Amino acid sequence: MKAKEILNELKPYKPGKQMEDVKREFGLERIVKLASNENPFGFSPKVKAELPKLIENFQIYPDGYTGKLREALASKLGVRNNQLVFGGGSDEVIQIICRSYLQTGTNTIMATPTFSQYKQNAVLEGTEIREVPLENGYHNLDKMLQTVDHQTRVVWLCSPNNPTGCHINQEDFYRFMDKIPHDVLVVVDEAYYEYVEANDFPDTIAALQDYPNLIVLRTFSKAYGLAGLRIGYGIANEAIIAKLDVVRGPFNTSSVAQQAALLALEDEEFLQHSVERNKENKQVFIQFCDQLGLSYYDSQTNFLLVQLPVSGDQVFQHLLSEGFIVRSGEALGVPNSVRITIGEREDMENLQKKLKDYLTLNSDF
Repeated sequence: MKAKEILNELKPYKPGKQMEDVKREFGLERIVKLASNENPFGFSPKVKAELPKLIENFQIYPDGYTGKLREALASKLGVRNNQLVFGGGSDEVIQIICRSYLQTGTNTIMATPTFSQYKQNAVLEGTEIREVPLENGYHNLDKMLQTVDHQTRVVWLCSPNNPTGCHINQEDFYRFMDKIPHDVLVVVDEAYYEYVEANDFPDTIAALQDYPNLIVLRTFSKAYGLAGLRIGYGIANEAIIAKLDVVRGPFNTSSVAQQAALLALEDEEFLQHSVERNKENKQVFIQFCDQLGLSYYDSQTNFLLVQLPVSGDQVFQHLLSEGFIVRSGEALGVPNSVRITIGEREDMENLQKKLKDYLTLNSDF
């Protein structure tokens, strides 16, 4: 059996610690997961109320065109129905883009560190990976432009960026788009779009009218709280979407996911409630970090990447034993840091106490 040679060099995506495993390992009754940037406030109660209806007719294939959700989302965004492509989370849309545009003899450009799935999927297509280091958590757009050549097919811009949370402002975005060759696809991944507070965040949907080489990715996994149902989407001009739809699987999003996303889209009250509570709790956590003299990146998301005087792995292990799952920065390419999802107020207060006690005892802090 001869699979692709590149598979011998790659490892499958490794999910974070599972809550039940941590409970058994440390004999804990309750675990607070703050590692995967999920919505700690749950999901729309309208979705929950309709669940009995959503689980009917499993014997029938889902709508392969995602018609009802497509129509509602197109109306909300002010785009045409055929400017949308849907996937099992925006992760699958990333995979579809790579399969559509990348192959041996081409190259793709991305920041580092950034969302891991750009590189993972690109490598599988045999393309050359060109990584440009972040500057203080932000994309170095000038350097990325300098890295482009006639074999470049896709440039990835994660804004706000994961794992730093920093965004690309409007002025820099338009300057970049004006300079990038028109035959290079620019992917702007806005998975955390709903959390953005910055006044200078670009209107990328409006920009689609001026830049036919642009695609914007968004998801229902974060602020909408539907991570377990796996549904995300891309917005681009019709020509790009038509190519992606050739590669997309025929029934790649489930009936339940489609219906739940439609209900979540209509529940603006829950969305705003989640965003406001995240904003409040993040500000309290920022004040805590300031009081302790801990630096952090300028995050426009529902997480904060915090620099530490000790190894991120050490803090990760200690917090794990105390019932908190966070993400060590060592695994994200940012040594001596942890990425912490903003959670419920009481949970954040408990985490802050555990973190302060540990740093007091184990560093020059």
